[in-house]
Amino acid sequence: MITLINVFTIDPANQQRLVDLLARATDGFVCRAPGFISSTLYRTLDGAKVTMYAQWRSVEDYQAMREDPDPLPLFKEALAIAQFEPGLYDIVRTFSPRDGEACNRCDISR
Repeated sequence: MITLINVFTIDPANQQRLVDLLARATDGFVCRAPGFISSTLYRTLDGAKVTMYAQWRSVEDYQAMREDPDPLPLFKEALAIAQFEPGLYDIVRTFSPRDGEACNRCDISR
């Protein structure tokens, strides 16, 4: 499994437009692509960034989706209003509290 983290920098006036474009592309095309596992869309409170976190079965599956012409118009429109910085990642470790105890890898407790 691979993780794609794509950070878009945008004029705050266009943040919702970008969120809508990415949601349409994901709902309409990406989520049906072979190898797609899941994605989460984030926006900053100041309006200046949007981040897409997505998990794929493989780099090849992700690349095949990027070559699909169907979502291309939505991707092009998104790139016309935002700068982006994509990255492909391997998950190294996930942290979470255990039964109300403090996480042994961080200072956050519940």
